[in-house]
Amino acid sequence: MRRDPEVHLPVAAQPNIETTLDFIERAEDLGYGHVWAPETWGRDAVSTLAAATSRVEEIGLGTSILNVYARSPALLGQTAVTLAELSPGPFRLGIGPSGPAVIESWHGLAYEHPLRRTRETAEIIRAVTSGEVVDYDGDIFSLEGFRLRCEAPDEPIPVDVAGMGPKAVELAGFVGDGWHALMMTPDGLDTRLQDLRRGAKKGGRSADAIRVTLSMTCCALDDAHRARRLVAEHIGFYLGSMGPFYARSLAGQGYEEVVEEIVTAWRSDHRAEAVERIETELLDDLAAAGDPTQVRTNLERFEAIEGIDRIAVSFPRGAEPAETIRTLESIVR
Repeated sequence: MRRDPEVHLPVAAQPNIETTLDFIERAEDLGYGHVWAPETWGRDAVSTLAAATSRVEEIGLGTSILNVYARSPALLGQTAVTLAELSPGPFRLGIGPSGPAVIESWHGLAYEHPLRRTRETAEIIRAVTSGEVVDYDGDIFSLEGFRLRCEAPDEPIPVDVAGMGPKAVELAGFVGDGWHALMMTPDGLDTRLQDLRRGAKKGGRSADAIRVTLSMTCCALDDAHRARRLVAEHIGFYLGSMGPFYARSLAGQGYEEVVEEIVTAWRSDHRAEAVERIETELLDDLAAAGDPTQVRTNLERFEAIEGIDRIAVSFPRGAEPAETIRTLESIVR
């Protein structure tokens, strides 16, 4: 990779916490500049990053993402201050609304007003981390008299916002220090970057100041067929099992007909058929999979897209730990 590489920890729960911490150490040894911790159904991101701070020396740390429903905005601000103090390198707080499949089904909370909630959460986090008294009166949150009882950071902690649809990405441009993109094709990225710039303009900000991080699923193995199959299965799971946002987003990027066929096949338990369609129709427009040369070539294609600042290498949920490490190593060699 030509730009400083970053890495997104596997979304699948690893055999134990040591596996994850060893993975972070290996990423630092290989020269990755930043590691992002997701929070889905495995170990929580905050504890994972806190544990990692004693094992690394300079790599940047970040969350991608903490949802804005499971923790209060004030607590997210406190969490950001604590992790920034612990982190050996730059810390960035990635937040987002997630989706109903996670918020309602897993956390038992109402998925209401996701964009407004994300905006107010980002504003409160900034107020909390400034160290000043927080008096905030929003549509969703009202705070009075909150103030940190520890030292505020010397520099503002960047608050990145994840989003997939046009309004969500516009919001990232309006309120975020960064945008986290996921499951985007080159054409889709071009369209969403226009949304980001529009949001920045509405907020009276320069779009150039907003850091764009693309999380891109990668698998680089000598067995190219297995690598591509693992990534296709990963994409199929997100399209068919993780709620409508991923399918809707991809359909809006010019793949409406094929997405409908894939989702129908997946939900009808014809998953091999769905995976086959992904491999032949979508894979290289969403991910980098195959042998190491194939993967590096496709990553360079995405790196060349104007407006993308960093690519965070992520991994298919079905990959074994050794295959994840192999991919991590292959990309930077």
